[in-house]
Amino acid sequence: MAAAPKPRIKVPKTATAGEVVLIKTLISHDMESGQRKDKDGKPIPRKIINKFACEFNGKPVFSCDIDPAVSANPYFEFSAVVNETGKFKFTWTDDDGSVYVDEQPITVN
Repeated sequence: MAAAPKPRIKVPKTATAGEVVLIKTLISHDMESGQRKDKDGKPIPRKIINKFACEFNGKPVFSCDIDPAVSANPYFEFSAVVNETGKFKFTWTDDDGSVYVDEQPITVN
């Protein structure tokens, strides 16, 4: 059985009110498209992360639907404006219904 995907996230620890911060995320995942075959010629079932979302203090910041053409270990980079201290919540949803969540705090000076 494969290990659960492990997210890696870069969020600045601090920011000034109104600052635009750069957020980077990467999650380890094979992103099997369902188009390949195993060594015996049988199709390898599709298993991809099909949704990604980021919230800040419960409000949406960024989200997207993901298609099978996305490479393994999907990486997202985006910006957000922070006006207050809080937490970014990151959610990845897999085809099999698995949900991977991580949170990162940021302090506004």
